[in-house]
Amino acid sequence: MNLTMSDSMSDEEFMRDVLQRIATGPTLSKDLPAEHARQAMRLILENRADEVQAGIFLIALRMKRETDDELAGILDAIHAGITPLPVEVDELLSIVDPYDGFLRGLPMGPFLPAVLAACGLAVLTHGVDSMGPKFGASHEQVLRAAGHTPASSREAAAARLASESCGWAYLSQRQLAPELAALTGLRTRIVKRPCLTTVEVALNSLVPRSSSHLVTGFVHKPYPPVYARLAARGGFASAILVRGVEGGVVPSLTQGARYFTSSDGIHLAQVDVEPTQAGIACAERAVPLPAHLADDAIRSVRAPGNALAQAIAVSSAAAGLAALGGDAGPARDSLVYAGAIILHARNRVASLAEGAARIRQVLDDGAAERHFADAG
Repeated sequence: MNLTMSDSMSDEEFMRDVLQRIATGPTLSKDLPAEHARQAMRLILENRADEVQAGIFLIALRMKRETDDELAGILDAIHAGITPLPVEVDELLSIVDPYDGFLRGLPMGPFLPAVLAACGLAVLTHGVDSMGPKFGASHEQVLRAAGHTPASSREAAAARLASESCGWAYLSQRQLAPELAALTGLRTRIVKRPCLTTVEVALNSLVPRSSSHLVTGFVHKPYPPVYARLAARGGFASAILVRGVEGGVVPSLTQGARYFTSSDGIHLAQVDVEPTQAGIACAERAVPLPAHLADDAIRSVRAPGNALAQAIAVSSAAAGLAALGGDAGPARDSLVYAGAIILHARNRVASLAEGAARIRQVLDDGAAERHFADAG
């Protein structure tokens, strides 16, 4: 059938038709046009689809592999439930690490927005407290452990972004996209990673005067084109896609890495980088876990309420605050390296070395620490 809601189908009939197309095995399943993916996702987000059918929809897309059109339709559906909010800044950078967090090292991404804000960039980051299938230490957990109070609303985040003394904000998905956040329980019961994990990094609801730009990380080679297309679909003027540790935006401190830039969602420019270009000579790939958390048997725990994630968040907060305070080590190197890459990719500096020098300056003179503290 290839029907749409305009054909007077009921919600149940439409979902049944969609599932019959996408959940018919690896060789017989059919792809959905973007509009049908959008309509099905809207039914799910509006709680008009049976929860079992909603779970099958997300799993079936994952099993057959989502197409670009399907991902675009799902992103459109999420944005359809969000009213854009103006922000009184010229440009806005969204830095998004994996929502499901980190388990193999201490993430420094949560402190990067304040560092870049001290360099004159308005930076938004967003996430959740805990998300499967990894249930690792999230931005929200780390920031809370560091004494930070997330913005209570999009309006509060917009005010922080527009403040010269702050210039950055963290938003929980509960405020950024409430309809999507309401699916967290369903996603936990699904167990496997749904397409929403890919799509949610490209959420774009705070609108600056001029342009928005997305920064996110990846591990697997197929993802940069996918993220670039989603960024363009979501209204970002450009995307910076970094091959980072655990899929975050901080690359390895011990070996070469690469990042991609795209300004149209189609063409990607690859840039190869080395830590030495930022003046970094570190023996650690990332900020290491404390010895008592580094046992592989402990790190393999992946479940809701993961106590390991909370312990990592506490250690990450301590390391990040120390780096903001001027302490040397892998935490500082992580902020310097990732910050230099972003400044260079956004054409704020002429070289990675210049970007690293700028980041070190705001760490050493206390500006980054002040910007972090001013956000609460």
